[in-house]
Amino acid sequence: MPGITDNVDDIDCSDIEAKYRVEYDDGFDNTIVVDGIPVIDKSKLDKLLAKISKEFSRKGCPIRPDDISVPWDDNTGKGKGYIFIDFRSMDEANMALATMHNHPFDARHQFKVNKFTDIERYAELDETYVEPEIEEYTPREHLRAWLADPQGRDQYVTYRGEDVEIYWHGKPSQCELAYKPDWKDFLYVAWSPLGTYISTLHRQGVRLWGGSSWKPQQRFAHPLVKLIDFSPCEQYIVTWSNEPIVVPEGATQGPQYFSPDDEGNNLAVWDIKSGYLLRTFSTVTEGDSPNGKKQMQWPALKWSPDDKFVARVTPGQMISVHELPSMFLHGKKSLKIEGVADFEWCPRGDKDKEDADKEASATMNGKTKARENMLVYWTPEVANQPARVTLLSFPSRTILRQKNLFNVTECKLFWQNQGDFLCVKVDRHTKTKKSIFCNLEIFRVREKDYPVEVVELKDTVTDFSWEPKGERFAIVSSNDPNLGNPGPGITTKTDVSFYQLERGKNDFKLLRTLPNRTSNAIRWSPRGRHVVLATVGSSSKSELEFWDLDFNIEDVARREGQTSKEDWGSGIQLLGTADHYGVTDVEWDPSGRYLATSASAWTHTLENGYAIWDFKGQELMKQIQDRFKQFIWRPRPRTLLTKEHQRQVRKNLREYSRVFDDEDAKEHLTVNAELIAHRKRLVDEWNAWRARSKKEFAESRGQKYSVDQGGDGDKEEIEVWVEEVIEQIEEEIAD
Repeated sequence: MPGITDNVDDIDCSDIEAKYRVEYDDGFDNTIVVDGIPVIDKSKLDKLLAKISKEFSRKGCPIRPDDISVPWDDNTGKGKGYIFIDFRSMDEANMALATMHNHPFDARHQFKVNKFTDIERYAELDETYVEPEIEEYTPREHLRAWLADPQGRDQYVTYRGEDVEIYWHGKPSQCELAYKPDWKDFLYVAWSPLGTYISTLHRQGVRLWGGSSWKPQQRFAHPLVKLIDFSPCEQYIVTWSNEPIVVPEGATQGPQYFSPDDEGNNLAVWDIKSGYLLRTFSTVTEGDSPNGKKQMQWPALKWSPDDKFVARVTPGQMISVHELPSMFLHGKKSLKIEGVADFEWCPRGDKDKEDADKEASATMNGKTKARENMLVYWTPEVANQPARVTLLSFPSRTILRQKNLFNVTECKLFWQNQGDFLCVKVDRHTKTKKSIFCNLEIFRVREKDYPVEVVELKDTVTDFSWEPKGERFAIVSSNDPNLGNPGPGITTKTDVSFYQLERGKNDFKLLRTLPNRTSNAIRWSPRGRHVVLATVGSSSKSELEFWDLDFNIEDVARREGQTSKEDWGSGIQLLGTADHYGVTDVEWDPSGRYLATSASAWTHTLENGYAIWDFKGQELMKQIQDRFKQFIWRPRPRTLLTKEHQRQVRKNLREYSRVFDDEDAKEHLTVNAELIAHRKRLVDEWNAWRARSKKEFAESRGQKYSVDQGGDGDKEEIEVWVEEVIEQIEEEIAD
């Protein structure tokens, strides 16, 4: 056929080749240089490359040993301490740079990552000094700005329907709306332990808000998150979802996201300031339940009070303690404890925090001595071995005290908030195992050899609570046969008892027992002394009792002095009673002056809302709101005043009180003046409306309405007929 070339080589395909030409990347933008590599010989190369590949892959930067180039020193036959890694694209190299820079490889090596092109650029850098352009300083909002409120008010948050509102709370004239955000599609809200952040749980993850304008501060991408837990110092946060982590193909990778190695886990630990993911865990544990799984304990991770360690228990096997922020297993091994059931860290008191601040200053001066933490754990009876409670010092792992227990069914651990006392509530069974009674094993942690005192009780203890910063505790006990499974409309009868440390004998003595109560919850004021006994979660009872344990001022001195048997506990006084139908939550504000009770729609739908009371039980505010869900006071951080400043404040309290009294008097006058002005305005509005209505009425009848103050004006005569019955006679008429 004419025009057709038989030789394929003679066909001109240049236009097609130009259109579909593949541009090859001849640069080094996809190559990084990693310094801080252990110096090894070639016999250990394969093991090193495998470990490096695993570290990069664990952080979401998957590589193979073939992607790594290792320079060698010909004289020594060892590596030079750095490597080159080739990635498939520049984006993957940039992600590895952001993720792995300053990443700890082991105890002695830390990765230092740079791009290969940056190395060339630095080598060719012009040495001529050019003065940098100074950026204009833009101040950031202070995350604790609410503490500077002139009236010293506290804040609280409410969650109703789909709306969240944050309020100031103080005197009646000082209560006002602080902020109403437009947050949408979240599960619930929660404050951080020191009140710096408020968190919202969304389908995509967790968001933190804060500052005076409530701007978003951080986000953590954990889909379908259900629970969160902050560390005590607000440096870290734990998120949990009942759905295992799934990383879709092509999902965004980086230090703030899950990697393929995290798939299947449920629990994640994050750094709050950077937003980086530190580590993930699985919370699925096998057990003897019908579905093969045991119920998860929350919090699943427990923090040391200084945020240096976080630990988790594997029931029956061990306690694993991880260092922060590396999340490495401390000492590269867990605490192997056969049969371990539960544990708790000892909280850090005010004196401990002051000592820690001094030690931190000494550390800056070159003295490095790690401060010991303390934890307690218990193990149940196994074969012929008794149950045991153990106090352990950490990180030295020194056993401080052990106590053997017999016929144990269950143990609960309760630390006093200053770490002065530990109570182990031991539920014991008789030899026949037909009945349960309770013992309280109380450890005096601040004393030598950690002495233990036993308080024996005949009844079952349903609630226990230490007085904050005090030496007293309260318990709710009951021997009601309906305890545990009450029927509809049946209220369990309880007794509430108060105990106090008797300094002369160094043992805890009963102050007073309040019999025949329905209370099942104890809520101490954060300041101590005042306590509320509440009936929570009952459909038939919702009583609140407000008690003062130092009603007689002499009782304060009795703690140190000698008292007679009749005087002991005589200062316990009932201040008032109240009722909040359907109450589900009871919480004191940080000052200990106000109590909030709420009825959440998450529990029932009858008369949902909240109420605020003073410490005497007088109702200050009550809001009945449909679909009401949450009421939470905003926590306050520890005071910034030193002990000396606090002593000066107490010394000059009369002077401060005089100033406050003057301010209260002025405010009272202002309130009265505002009330009088408001009433006068209402009267004026009424008179104006009355005059206007009379004028309209007169005009509607065609009459002229006028007000003549100088004369008689037009007169109107009205004739009225009045009928009067003078006599009434009833007479029967015969048919």
